[in-house]
Amino acid sequence: MVFWFGALAIGIISVAFAELADLAQHGFESLRSSGPYMFLVPLVLTPAGFMVSAYLAAVLFPNSQGSGIPQAIAARHLRDDKERSTLLSLKIALGKIVLTVLGLASGASIGREGPTVQVGASIMLAVARFGGMAQARGLILAGSAAGIAAAFNTPLAGIVFAIEEMSRTYESRANGVVLTAVILSGLAALGLAGSYNYFGEASAAPAGMRDWVLVLICGVGGGALGAGFSASAQHFGAKVRRWAQPRPLKRMVSLAGMCGLAIALIGMVSGGATYGTGYEQARAAVDGNALPMMFFVEKLGASFLSMLSGIPGGIFAPSLSVGAGFGSTIGSLLGTSITLAAILGMAGFFSGVVQAPMTAFVIILEMTGDHKAVISIMAVSMLGYVTSRILCAEPLYHGLSRIFVAAAIRNRRALDRKETAA
Repeated sequence: MVFWFGALAIGIISVAFAELADLAQHGFESLRSSGPYMFLVPLVLTPAGFMVSAYLAAVLFPNSQGSGIPQAIAARHLRDDKERSTLLSLKIALGKIVLTVLGLASGASIGREGPTVQVGASIMLAVARFGGMAQARGLILAGSAAGIAAAFNTPLAGIVFAIEEMSRTYESRANGVVLTAVILSGLAALGLAGSYNYFGEASAAPAGMRDWVLVLICGVGGGALGAGFSASAQHFGAKVRRWAQPRPLKRMVSLAGMCGLAIALIGMVSGGATYGTGYEQARAAVDGNALPMMFFVEKLGASFLSMLSGIPGGIFAPSLSVGAGFGSTIGSLLGTSITLAAILGMAGFFSGVVQAPMTAFVIILEMTGDHKAVISIMAVSMLGYVTSRILCAEPLYHGLSRIFVAAAIRNRRALDRKETAA
């Protein structure tokens, strides 16, 4: 019963989180467009919001920074309950929700889906402690899957995500736990938000040679673009951590402010298209409306800076938006269906970023309902994965999770030295 309550809570909280995130994003857009000179507001609001978010994350909610998926992966590798609690807790879950909403209210190019994974894993770990359950690793996996399922209304993707991305192994003992958590959280989300496809209903399939050329370009090109994003995030993230070491709080808050200012400038150049999750732009492309040719470049830059800033927020939705923009541009150049191009662009880029082709294929299929393009989506996801794997050896989330595991090991050794000295 305690486990069921936790799974239902994930669904309810995910829906509430989604509503808050939408309100924050719409509030920022309304403010920005409320007057002739209000488009300049982000020059002040975005850097200030980033600095406040970075400060609160460091001081009040440590380890809430970034997507949250690396923290959940790292927690599964840690054996000590106290070490897990530094990455997954109800306090961190609260901070994750509040600061992600603050980021969206400030115009950050972030999403709520990755944070929902950390929130779901935190709830399930709290359930494990309260109920005296020993399957902490399995429950973290279940909470993560339930978070993805409830955030996107994609139950199959939640299960595949847990197997392919979170654990990188097939754990038969965790099957029932993961499936039950996804079902219950999904039922709670359906009860509150109803049944829907994230990007509506699409119906497009390759019909000629140009469409299959589109498949090849979106797979290889999207995978290469995703690999570049992933490798750059890990490389520059390591440089930022070394640079911040002497005075981490002051320097990270300053960096967040500079990233916020750069994102505000990109937003002004793009006419406001790069602020927020990018859902509206991706939805428009899936509906067959071509996006500006350079949108995917601008959105990629805003998403990268949002991630580099260290504020809480995910890259799921922005990655889908970048992929849709990339596909739209290629589709416009080739003269193919924009709907098909956007869907394939999302699959290729997302698969390249996370290096999880099954997750990419299933989540895109469930989001769009485009069953006519099943084979082409699968092909693009696989091409994106292979291309990314050649160019970037370390998957993004697993590369970032090593940072948290290493920090826990360093803290443990420091504590052991103090105890030995005492």
